[in-house]
Amino acid sequence: MRIRLDPWPVDMEGGQLGLQRFDGELIDIETPRWAAVPPRPIPARLQTVYVVDGKRRMESRVFIEDEGGAAGLGGFGAYVVGAVELCPHGSRPATLRDVRAGRVLAHAPGLRVDPCRLSPRDPHTGQLQYEPVVADSAEPLAPLHKLQQLMLHAEQELSHGLASAVPFSEEDEREALTALTLQDGTLRSQNLGGAVVGCVKTMQTQYLPPDRAGLLAELQPGERTPILHLRSEHGRVTRFTWYVRLCEAAFYQHPLSGVMRLEMYAPEDPDFLPPIVRTVANLSGTLLRRLASQAHKDPRAPQNLIPTAALEQAMTRAMGSADLVTRRLRAHIARELGAAS
Repeated sequence: MRIRLDPWPVDMEGGQLGLQRFDGELIDIETPRWAAVPPRPIPARLQTVYVVDGKRRMESRVFIEDEGGAAGLGGFGAYVVGAVELCPHGSRPATLRDVRAGRVLAHAPGLRVDPCRLSPRDPHTGQLQYEPVVADSAEPLAPLHKLQQLMLHAEQELSHGLASAVPFSEEDEREALTALTLQDGTLRSQNLGGAVVGCVKTMQTQYLPPDRAGLLAELQPGERTPILHLRSEHGRVTRFTWYVRLCEAAFYQHPLSGVMRLEMYAPEDPDFLPPIVRTVANLSGTLLRRLASQAHKDPRAPQNLIPTAALEQAMTRAMGSADLVTRRLRAHIARELGAAS
């Protein structure tokens, strides 16, 4: 018997390695030769890389009764998205960009709900404005799901708005890769046309068949697998995907430690590999090794990139103190009910 450690903290649900079965379809689109691809230099024309992430927080579940006598569940929630802008060549310092927070009162369908403005006793702390949004159902978790949808939509808009366009036909001669967005986590929702890469830190699904999965353990730092065209089991999701190694695994760790899966949007027809996708894959090992975190600083190293960790801190500040917000919500409801807070 041989035991290896999952490198991530035990309090993280699922850890880094889940490895559920994949029942979809994988197609060789870059090359039929299944072997490691060495890293390439970052091209000079790529001037800007953005690291984008989002965060949401359900601040309080509520029971709502409107003036018409209807009643249902809801929730006060906040979400924030933002980006770190950096130069891939190291010629200028990284900066925070577009860190924006939103607050909503998500509620069950059929309720008449007004915007909710929480005015503080101290005017210097600012107002909290919650805009009503209708959840998809009256289920207890529907407000949380609506909050997640809003965050992902805002994240999507930001990611694609910053990146270069990706042509999806050989006749399309739009701009070359000058701006790239690294988005934390798997890509969701529809393709808005930007050069956006989903950086999947946790391996919850084993997409590769057994005869190919062995290459992941053999990758050297910076090397990647060939690009594959992935189609989900039900055919609703298509992606270009590849794996890249950020660092060597320690002798006591699982051999996939330090390996990250990357993905970009793909058309349903797997006959065309956009040159920008190949360019991104070629530079991904070089770029991500520069941005990878260190284990003594981040328990999710190396996959939790240094800019992502900094952005998470900025987004937490933008949402404000959860304890303070909870007190504000209670004080607001107390005033509405004419009770002492």
